[in-house]
Amino acid sequence: MSASPTSPPPPPSSTAIPTSSSPTTLPLRSIPGSYGWPILGAISDRLDYSWFQGPATFFRSRIEKNKSTVFRTNVPPSFPLFTGVDPRVIAVLDCKSSSYLFDMDLVEKKNVLVGDFMPSVDYTGGIRPCAYLDTAEPDHTKVKGYAIDILKRSSKTWVTELVSSMDSLCSTIDTEIAKSGKASYIFPLQRSLFEFLSKAIIGADPKAQPEIAESGYSMIDRWLALQLMPIVPITAFQPLPEILLHSFRYPFWLVSGDYKKLTEFIDKHGNEAIELGMNEFGLSRNECINNLLFILGFNAFGGFSVFLPGLISTVVSDKTGLQEKLRAEVREKIGSSSLNFESVSRLELIPSVIYETLRMNPPVPNAYARARKDFLLKSHDSEFEVKKGELLCCYYQVAMEDPKIFDEPDKFKPDRFVGEKGKELLNYLYWSNGRQTSKPSVSNKQCAAADLVTLSGSLILAYLFQRYDDITGDSGSITALKKATNN
Repeated sequence: MSASPTSPPPPPSSTAIPTSSSPTTLPLRSIPGSYGWPILGAISDRLDYSWFQGPATFFRSRIEKNKSTVFRTNVPPSFPLFTGVDPRVIAVLDCKSSSYLFDMDLVEKKNVLVGDFMPSVDYTGGIRPCAYLDTAEPDHTKVKGYAIDILKRSSKTWVTELVSSMDSLCSTIDTEIAKSGKASYIFPLQRSLFEFLSKAIIGADPKAQPEIAESGYSMIDRWLALQLMPIVPITAFQPLPEILLHSFRYPFWLVSGDYKKLTEFIDKHGNEAIELGMNEFGLSRNECINNLLFILGFNAFGGFSVFLPGLISTVVSDKTGLQEKLRAEVREKIGSSSLNFESVSRLELIPSVIYETLRMNPPVPNAYARARKDFLLKSHDSEFEVKKGELLCCYYQVAMEDPKIFDEPDKFKPDRFVGEKGKELLNYLYWSNGRQTSKPSVSNKQCAAADLVTLSGSLILAYLFQRYDDITGDSGSITALKKATNN
């Protein structure tokens, strides 16, 4: 994928999607690819995906093999022990075909957050959280509306709590650097994230319960790991991961104690958020508590725990002069003024770095949707018949390498989203289960916190370059810091 585009085509619209009787200038093709022999085909694809190739190479190689960004394949988990899971999908791996995953008239999202596999509802207190609900289900409007309202209310304290958590995190790193010349930031970052998000979203301070303050973030790590382990690719130490980690579902009782402590923490200290759901959205107290924990732990903490280390690593390991440009923008447009969403909205390069990080390393790698009815799906060069019930799969990292849209798509370009052309490209940035230019609502499945994520990323980078002149490090550690001369 290396062709250079001129100007991107207009974003696809559901109103422009043809029916079988509509004229089209694209050739109608049978969907290429194969599911292989029963059982054996799924196992072979699973081993390629999780072991021999890894997901990105798995999908890229099949694009080349099939001469198409739309094709049939299998994705994990699969046989022998996942007998209730159908691994067969239609991969959609360009900006045009993958946009159909957002058209709720054509596709549904019931229980397909991570494919045909769904962790036991024991992990979510016996309920199906919003992420597993389809927009046509009555509960979706209530639960998605609740999530949007919670996040809207949290904006009153979001910046204050985020800056406070960054103060604490950076002080910890400063001390460790001074002591040993190197500081790992992954677990300190997670600890800070958990405290910040608990306060901002739930309205509950983990310090009110010492065990939660000390270990709440690791409880969520374990809870997330057991739900997602069957589908997380691990290329190291094979074949042990395939035998021990990818071959069966993990029982909830392994983390039931952690989950009980987290829900009791929310029940005791998050009463205002709970009553909002009960009084304004008609949810039971149990539904509120478990949905709040899913929003806090799965959506917010889990997402930021993937996104922020990638962002930090990109910036601190850069050798091209990016830090100097970021620092100059912060000092020129914000200076030493207090940080807020209005001040970071004046920045251009920093938000572009955030968007480019999300394009190349999306926090949620895969998206799925099931055809609600028969329809015709378009890629850039062909049209395909999709049958009702077939499962579509997008691997965002590869889809966002679309050479018809992005110039030098396999290259990290910090200023890709700067200027008018850059703003146009935001129509094709899909990391949030929707376009960057779209807004989450009760009628779609876009991440309710899509704007908060990008604004928070911008605020974090602005904070770092108010505090430091230079930061050196890698994917897990900071090795050198130079404080800003005015600090």
